[in-house]
Amino acid sequence: MKFLYLLVIAAFFLSSCQPTPASPPAALNTVSITLITPQGRQTIQTSAATVGDVLNENNIPIGTHDEVRPPLSAPVTDSMTITLIAAQTLTVNNGGSVITIQSTAQTVGEALAEAEIPLMGLDTSLPSENEPIPADGQIQVTRVSESTLVEVQSIPFSVEERESADVAFGEQEILQNGENGAEMVRTRIRFENGVEVSRIEEEKTIIKEPVAQIIAYGTKITLSEVGGSAPYQYWYATEMYASWYSPCNSGTGGCSYGTASGARAGYGIVAVDYSYYSYLGGMRVYIPGYGVATIGDTGGGPIIETAFGVPRYQWIDLGYDDNNIGGLSGWVTVYFLEPAPAEIPYFFK
Repeated sequence: MKFLYLLVIAAFFLSSCQPTPASPPAALNTVSITLITPQGRQTIQTSAATVGDVLNENNIPIGTHDEVRPPLSAPVTDSMTITLIAAQTLTVNNGGSVITIQSTAQTVGEALAEAEIPLMGLDTSLPSENEPIPADGQIQVTRVSESTLVEVQSIPFSVEERESADVAFGEQEILQNGENGAEMVRTRIRFENGVEVSRIEEEKTIIKEPVAQIIAYGTKITLSEVGGSAPYQYWYATEMYASWYSPCNSGTGGCSYGTASGARAGYGIVAVDYSYYSYLGGMRVYIPGYGVATIGDTGGGPIIETAFGVPRYQWIDLGYDDNNIGGLSGWVTVYFLEPAPAEIPYFFK
């Protein structure tokens, strides 16, 4: 009986010392996710724990400036979408200095803000800050500033002309002196990248009104002595450019004795431009160095006007005889002798 009891105890001891069989390993949790990279879109099965693990196990490199959505530390869940946005190389011309940056921004403004070169005030960019990043990566930034210039400018006075019967013809008298006015002018100046590009006049304020100058031109005919050895009286004198001609030296290729007045060409007959002959024809003149003459012929004032720049109404052609040519030419004083005409030629006023 005692022996049997010992056998039972031994059997129990041996059975309690047998190793317990190991449990089978737990199955891994596999999920389906969508992976979007610059190479395309794909759906994969993964048991990775984080987004970063997914990219590592698929050998997808991540650049320093690339963006991953969700973040690398985010846990992986079933039906998740992981997006890798590769940074683009952008060249920014920032007001004349060129900067190269890497950015995943979607718009120009976002890229500039990331690079700490944002647009401020009146600054502009090309493309504009709300437009998407250009395909060529080129961004032009123009730094714009404006300033206001305030200055005082002179306002020139005007000149008023009046006829006066109290002033001798050919003379003038200042009845009122002119005075310049003044105005304050406000101008907006625009600079782009430090260079002035425009000026816009914004406002004018008159500080002082100008005062017109009033000049009286004489209409009173008075006779004066020529003086010297010339016993003549004249009502008007002026400087005229003189040339000379004779019947056989008139530029016609032959000898011509006819004139516009019908008088014989030669000494004592002088010519003026045809467009003024109707006003001056028949008037007597005295020219120092030539003598007394009658305006009785017409000539080619435009030729003198073109050749010497002399207005045709200031030109006179002195007639000579072929056998007695004096050849006076150049600027001379022409005295218009009495009597004065009833109506003064307009070009003398």
